[in-house]
Amino acid sequence: MPIYTSSEAEESNDHNGLSGKLFGRERSLHSALGGGQVADILLWRNKSLSAAILLGFTMIWFLFEVLEYNFVTLVCHITILVMLMVYITYTAAKFTDWDLPDIHEITIQESAFRWTYRKLNLVLLRFYEISSGENFLEFFLVIGALWMISVIGNHFSSLNLLFFCVICLGTLPALYEEYEKEVDHLISKGRKDARKMLKKFDAEVLKKIPRGRVKEKKRR
Repeated sequence: MPIYTSSEAEESNDHNGLSGKLFGRERSLHSALGGGQVADILLWRNKSLSAAILLGFTMIWFLFEVLEYNFVTLVCHITILVMLMVYITYTAAKFTDWDLPDIHEITIQESAFRWTYRKLNLVLLRFYEISSGENFLEFFLVIGALWMISVIGNHFSSLNLLFFCVICLGTLPALYEEYEKEVDHLISKGRKDARKMLKKFDAEVLKKIPRGRVKEKKRR
């Protein structure tokens, strides 16, 4: 069995770190995001649906932030527009051979609500696990992230911040999957350079700070 020196061991660890994946995951990005329809949307596996969602949020942001539309006014106008479209469609169907769906069959499936309740319960359970403090590092990171978001939120409107998050969710995962190897290599290389800088700072600055001698207590 070969014996490595400390410097060789560090170089070996750095090399392994450069070949590792982001966040130390072993699964594919699609599996890490849940592997379901949400992962398909974030990674643009269903391009038409992903583009429609991104375009829809962009239109909402444009209406509220640029045109300064009021929420209640927008809801009323959309409802009026939908009612007019339904009225025109059913009125025109009386004079044509259009096969319109039965009104009583237009309902929301219960499975959609069950999926929503299941996801909300998982979020609440995860929130309780983090808040319990069993993993103090994770608890501290979540508190720090929420505090940073609150600070950033003071300089942006809630709608702009929400729109920015949606844009990031709709673009960054797909871009990362496309250039996964390059991004992982750059991040690992950045970690390696940061460790070297910290070691250099510790050796050249922190260890050279003079420290006073601890006075021993006189024994009676």
